[in-house]
Amino acid sequence: MRLPISLKIFSITLALLALMVVVTWLSVLNFRSLNNQVRALSDWYLPLEQQVASVEILIRQQMVHMERVLAGMEAARPDPEYLARESNGFDMRGVNADQIVDSSLRMLGEAGAQQDIRLDRVTLAVLGRQLPAIQTARQHFHATFRQFQIEAEEGNPRSEERVREALLREKDSVDIEIGKTLDLLNTLTRDTAVAAKREEARATTLNWIVTGIATALGLIFAAFVTRSLVDPVKRLLGGTRAVEAGDLDVEISVRTHDELATLASSFNHMVVGLREKERIRETFGQYVDPRIVKSLLESRIAADRGERQVMTVFFSDLEGFTRMCEDLTPDAAVRFLNRYFAMMAEVVRGEEGIIDKYIGDSVMAFWGPPFTDPAEHARRACVAALGQMEKMVQFRAALPELFGVKHGLPEVNVRMGLASGEVTVGNIGSDTSRGYTVIGDTVNLASRLEQANKFYGTRILVNETTRRLAGDALAYREIDSLRVAGKLEPARVYELVGLVEELDETTAKAVHAYETGLARYRAQDWDAAETAFRECLARVPDDRPAQVMLQRVGVFRHAPPGADWDGIWVAPSK
Repeated sequence: MRLPISLKIFSITLALLALMVVVTWLSVLNFRSLNNQVRALSDWYLPLEQQVASVEILIRQQMVHMERVLAGMEAARPDPEYLARESNGFDMRGVNADQIVDSSLRMLGEAGAQQDIRLDRVTLAVLGRQLPAIQTARQHFHATFRQFQIEAEEGNPRSEERVREALLREKDSVDIEIGKTLDLLNTLTRDTAVAAKREEARATTLNWIVTGIATALGLIFAAFVTRSLVDPVKRLLGGTRAVEAGDLDVEISVRTHDELATLASSFNHMVVGLREKERIRETFGQYVDPRIVKSLLESRIAADRGERQVMTVFFSDLEGFTRMCEDLTPDAAVRFLNRYFAMMAEVVRGEEGIIDKYIGDSVMAFWGPPFTDPAEHARRACVAALGQMEKMVQFRAALPELFGVKHGLPEVNVRMGLASGEVTVGNIGSDTSRGYTVIGDTVNLASRLEQANKFYGTRILVNETTRRLAGDALAYREIDSLRVAGKLEPARVYELVGLVEELDETTAKAVHAYETGLARYRAQDWDAAETAFRECLARVPDDRPAQVMLQRVGVFRHAPPGADWDGIWVAPSK
């Protein structure tokens, strides 16, 4: 029978809620008695005790006024105003005391009418008789004091003495009645507080016991119900970690009949799909850059949309490869190209470049987003070009092993062209065959720069944008201003010499001499240009660009180009 996870979780929640209701109900029962005691204290007993204490204070103040009046009357020259003020204070304190006693009696009446709280009604009844006794005793004391004042004003010493004695007796009577009432209230509040504390301890103990029993039952029930959930989840987690670690042969078996079983089945199907995708990626990764394959499979590259991006495009070509192939067997030619392409591709991918295609013995690659940091593509492309030139040394050293001969090996050199600029990038092709590639003027320029190495005798040529974006860590020299086939606007062409930190002094001076000669050449100062180019050759005797420029200087001496000449050289061919 299939039992959904939601029903299992609901059953756990329902059981826990039922236990919570039981615990809460018992807590209410346990604390109801405690609440009764606390309410009795806070609502009735303590307010009554405070009011009786206020009555006591007022009567004590009356007695103080009385003592001041008696002392003032016994003075040699009594002060009538003083005596009248103290006598008035005596009266006011008495009126206030009677008002508080009346308020306390009303409070006792309200307490007697309460039905939702249990009170000590016997003690309250006693208080109902004791409070009027305080009021009566105070009023007798008040009347006796007034009689004493009258006797004193009439000057009857014997009568005054009797009244004084009665006044003192009434004072003692008031003290006794107040003391009885306060003792009764103190006993009542103390007993109620002790009972409340006892109820609190009993309720707390009972609640802990009930809570412990409910918790134990809840845990047992929850453990029983969740066990069927936890074990499949653990197996799913283990399978997920195995897939994360690259193990795509994992399969999860779940014996439950709930959603987790469905999830496990879906997980197993997903792993099968991942295995298929990994096989596709491994297979097509040999034909297309794995990053492009991954992005296409994950739909991070739109399949039918292009976009404009600033990128760096690279072309390279083996020098004289067609003639070289005439002396090689087909197998040897394939081995040669495979080894060459493998070494070059390693450098390109190491610098985050994308191998676009292999065209015969040529390589086309590009750098740019989303595969290369937009601020780094030109520098990485130039570093890759230098790295490929270093790899060529290793490649030439491996030729004897590759061909199985030590003599008669072909001379292998490579030419490279790089151009940075805006290109259109996207999946281009037909419905049956497409390739992720770049197109545009920048691509055309990079191809023409690779071919321009032929007549300049250079190895790596770049355009001005590449030089600017690549930064100051790379060393260049400006070769010429060139108008290549397919473009009307001229391009300043630079040779990538190497890293600035690795540039030796001789090369640096040769570069400076060449660029000085180029500036004089553009100014049609043929003598100064020749001197500078020869200085360059004196430092680097086999510098082909300097030799080419000397030939041009010789031609222009005999056939000057004219005053409006802009110094631009038109490439003789593609």
